[in-house]
Amino acid sequence: MSDFESNPFADPRNQQSPFSDSSVQQAARSGGQQGNLDDFNPFAGGTQTQPAYQGAGGVPPPRSAQAQPAIMTPSDAPPPYSQTGAQKVDTSELQRRQEELERKAAELQRKEQEMKSAPYAGKRENNWPPLPKWCPVGSCFYQDFSVDIPLEFQRIVKFAYILWGFHVLVLFLNLIGSLAYFIVESGGGTTFGLSILWFVLFSPCSFLCWYRPLYKAFRSDSSFNFFVFFFIFFFQFCVYVVQSLGFTGFTVGWINGIKTVTDNPSAGAVMLIVAFFFSVEAAFSFFLLVKVHRIYRSTGASFQKAQAEFASGVMKNEAVRGAASDAAAGAARTAVSGYTSSESRY
Repeated sequence: MSDFESNPFADPRNQQSPFSDSSVQQAARSGGQQGNLDDFNPFAGGTQTQPAYQGAGGVPPPRSAQAQPAIMTPSDAPPPYSQTGAQKVDTSELQRRQEELERKAAELQRKEQEMKSAPYAGKRENNWPPLPKWCPVGSCFYQDFSVDIPLEFQRIVKFAYILWGFHVLVLFLNLIGSLAYFIVESGGGTTFGLSILWFVLFSPCSFLCWYRPLYKAFRSDSSFNFFVFFFIFFFQFCVYVVQSLGFTGFTVGWINGIKTVTDNPSAGAVMLIVAFFFSVEAAFSFFLLVKVHRIYRSTGASFQKAQAEFASGVMKNEAVRGAASDAAAGAARTAVSGYTSSESRY
């Protein structure tokens, strides 16, 4: 019976001695024949355990000189070093990046100085349109997206600025298409005359009436300027749609372009290209209108806030304040003169 199966409450004197086991006694009898554990080499070859060497005197034989070392020597030597094979470091790219970083640092420092000096100077120096210094007419507006517009709104404002430039280009192409229509069709004189008016009038008016309000709305989070942009730019979008249709006597577009292409393919092709650009401009304008409206809704602006801004702006205007004070003074003088005349009659 195994010790694990024995009674733990039995008398220990009656239990069997562990040294009476046959395997233990056999190991004790053959202990002198076992090899010394110090002579045991676990890394010896073969899958079976090798007994210790039992030679004369217990001295192991000398190690063979042809035994393979523990560390393998490389069979191929590395190629010799040469000056032509050394890697050449190109510093032109690093120098270009360093110069670009220096330019950006100088630009940031300049803008920081402008921002610091702006409150004391009262206003910043206008830089748009970028006219040469010798021009007798100077710049009219100050425009800098990185300074005035928050970082999350710079992309949409730049898109509006590019759309305005594309609008001016399309009006110029409309002038060329109207001229081609006037050459092949005698009734296109009115269309050509209106195209000159659209180009001369709508180019600056579009900048002043919907682009600048959008720029100022994002610059100062102005609800009033947002409302001005929505009102005028929606009207501008409707004009783009009418211009792309091409009613005779108004502008060139799809209708008169398709009629002209049958009689004169060259002039009709120019008119159809202008109609395509008007359509693209209308699509981009609709995208801008929806995008700005979503941003406007997320900023917490409202019509009440726009009314408050308008009233505050009107009261801060010196001309309006002067006119209001003059009107109040005139009304007071009229009331006083009327009162004195009535007293004199009595």
